[in-house]
Amino acid sequence: MIRQEGIQAVAAGPQPTPPLIRPDEEAREQDDGLSIFASVRPRLFGIAYRMLGSAAEAEDIVQDVWLRWQSINRSTVENPPAYLAMTTTRLCINLAQSAHARHETYVGTWLPEPVDTSADPAIGAERGEALKLAVLLLLEKLSPTERAAYVLREAFDYPYDQIGSILQMEEANVRQLVSRARKHIADGRRASVSPGEQRRFLEAFIAAAQKGDMTALEGLFAEDVISYSDGGGLVRAAGVPVTGRKKVATFIAALSAWCWRGVTLDWVETNGQAAVLVLRDGVPFGLTIDASAQGINEIMWFLRPSKLAAVSRSGQKVGEPYSAGHAIS
Repeated sequence: MIRQEGIQAVAAGPQPTPPLIRPDEEAREQDDGLSIFASVRPRLFGIAYRMLGSAAEAEDIVQDVWLRWQSINRSTVENPPAYLAMTTTRLCINLAQSAHARHETYVGTWLPEPVDTSADPAIGAERGEALKLAVLLLLEKLSPTERAAYVLREAFDYPYDQIGSILQMEEANVRQLVSRARKHIADGRRASVSPGEQRRFLEAFIAAAQKGDMTALEGLFAEDVISYSDGGGLVRAAGVPVTGRKKVATFIAALSAWCWRGVTLDWVETNGQAAVLVLRDGVPFGLTIDASAQGINEIMWFLRPSKLAAVSRSGQKVGEPYSAGHAIS
């Protein structure tokens, strides 16, 4: 988690005067700005989370935006929601530049931090496809500016001219950024099946994984399936992604002897689709998949407990093919 002062240091350089401020406008009635900020806070968090792939960092960004909102003369802001979105996006671009360097030195595979969309549906209320973990993982490979343009357009349907104002570039350049980002996302993944089908694939995967059933596992996987394990150097995990139907099935089957013994399953909804919190001695790890018509494309194991802070604290259930608290032996 990035400390507040870290964000302020990253964003400390000279900032251009936002075009949405009119210094000569007659002051509006003064208040503390809380009602306006609260009304757009879910969107600000949604922008920051999609850009950074971290709920903890997104919360820090939103807090920094609130402090800045308190420190300016709000009566001179012509369009408060647009101004707050602009401030959020620019802080995220600055932070994403340093985050990219940190992720390159991350021990093992870095995965986005999942969020519990059943506990806070507003996070995924607008164009939920851009919230999928598989998409967030692909966004990590874009430049921060490309990521911002894609998130603002694809997740929140901002008009191109407003995105241009936020990013301080011509509308034509914004269109090019969004087009390149769309192509990158489209090239990197297949169209997902429905949430219900995702759930059924995950249930079938867990059943086959428990038994170490190689045949059943291979039957669920797309040919180029990838298994990602994020332990962050703190929890034992595969150092690199495991790829290919046969290799992934062998890897999963090899884990069956210890992975599923004496654990409990809590079904949750993360990023708009089914996931599982697996608890062993009170310590959770998370599991979800991304599936297409060809089968399961990606398996994501969240082994570092801190990656689950935005999920495990809610305890929200999404249905129970296994009864809550039922131990798997």
